[in-house]
Amino acid sequence: MLSYGRLSKNLKTRSNPSSIRTPSYGITKLAQPSKAFVQARGLATGLPSFVTNVPATKTSICPNAMRVATEESTGETATVGVWIDAGSAYETAKNNGTAHFLEHMAFKGTTKRTKEQLEVEVENMGGTLNAYTSREQTVYYVKCFKNDVPKAVEILSDILQNSTLDKAAIESERGTILRESEEVNKDYGEVIFDHLHAAAYQGTPLARTILGSEDNIKSLQRDDLTSYIKENYHAHRMVLAGSGAVKHEQLVDLANKHFSALPTKKIDPRDLRTVKKPTFTGSMITIRDDTMDELHAAVAFQSVGWSHPDYFTFLVIQQIIGNWDRSIGGGKNLSSKLCEEYATHKLVNSLVTFNTCYNDTGLFGGYLQIGDVNRVEDPMYGLFREFIRIGTNVTAAEVERAKNRLKSSLLMSLDGTTAVCEDIGRQMVALGRRLPPAEIFLRIDSINAQDVMRVASQYFEDTDPAVVAIGPIIDFPDYNVMREWTYWRRL
Repeated sequence: MLSYGRLSKNLKTRSNPSSIRTPSYGITKLAQPSKAFVQARGLATGLPSFVTNVPATKTSICPNAMRVATEESTGETATVGVWIDAGSAYETAKNNGTAHFLEHMAFKGTTKRTKEQLEVEVENMGGTLNAYTSREQTVYYVKCFKNDVPKAVEILSDILQNSTLDKAAIESERGTILRESEEVNKDYGEVIFDHLHAAAYQGTPLARTILGSEDNIKSLQRDDLTSYIKENYHAHRMVLAGSGAVKHEQLVDLANKHFSALPTKKIDPRDLRTVKKPTFTGSMITIRDDTMDELHAAVAFQSVGWSHPDYFTFLVIQQIIGNWDRSIGGGKNLSSKLCEEYATHKLVNSLVTFNTCYNDTGLFGGYLQIGDVNRVEDPMYGLFREFIRIGTNVTAAEVERAKNRLKSSLLMSLDGTTAVCEDIGRQMVALGRRLPPAEIFLRIDSINAQDVMRVASQYFEDTDPAVVAIGPIIDFPDYNVMREWTYWRRL
């Protein structure tokens, strides 16, 4: 049982930072606390009732090591889905794009249902069937009425285990994926982050795109898809998650009924790291296009993975730097010092601060859209200066404001059964359990200005960033100049 009193005490211990590291961090070793216990500890630690008075996340492990996790709430609808610990990071250069291709093929018919029958069945339920692929996870989920949960789980098991992968359908879908790739390549926001991964993780699986190269999309065959399934679609790497009007015991029974034939391995499902930690390489990619009206630039430093004790500190830093674009209300009266500077001097059209996490690494940085291409160095210098400032001179008021914004954003992101189900599935795959809101609030509350400066100094100061710029880059700063901006405090 996880003791929130002990956790709160440990998190306040500043003389021993390792006291919150795994396994004390509680990601892979500590069990899920009961609802009554969380409520009782919440009164002692001053947590608000809307954090402690939430449904508990129940978890079970099936005989084949597939995990089931649910959060039951009132209502008539539910979301159920399967989260798989597999994505483009589990591919090779030769079969890159396979995971995304399989996502498309899942809806093209099974040995039990044709494509048309599958579509009609889901439509008749009044439900929605969807899927998506990321670099480390593949997800299939259904939103439906509570009485249709058994049917939804059966459909998920069917498309995951019995897809025909018809060769004619593969050829037809190849064209669809190529058109999707063309659309993605028109979105500079997507393109710049693909290049950022290519620069930061060069020579590793994370450097490759999710859709795969055009050559791969054109050349992938049925054998590539079936091989990927055999290598990655194993029970011990899957989580059946449910939220809304779902019964945990019912979902466990359905998992045992429909997924028992999945292959598995005799390993602890809480320790599923099958890909080595990728190496981060500081470097720069620039693409010159003088026909563009604005310059797109992104800067990223290596950060931490989902289970690292500094994960929440990075989220606080993300809130301190903030997001801004020239269309938002509030004008120049902004809590973020950097955003206020950008707005006052009209240096950028927008700023997005990102914190992209993976199992064992992450990217933290800022993405700028610069409208005045003749004044590029000023906003770039301002971004680097803010990274260094936070490592040396952040105020307690800034940190408290950022913590409050982080709490509200985390809670608001869990609006609806689908959002909750995604949160359950992602955390179960990445962490081995789901962190309850009370624990998240305690971990955020434990962060102070010294923690923020320690993390910012450790990860941003005198380190090699990954940089990408697309557009009129004639005045874009040299990489060595930007590297110098990270060590102006060097003694």
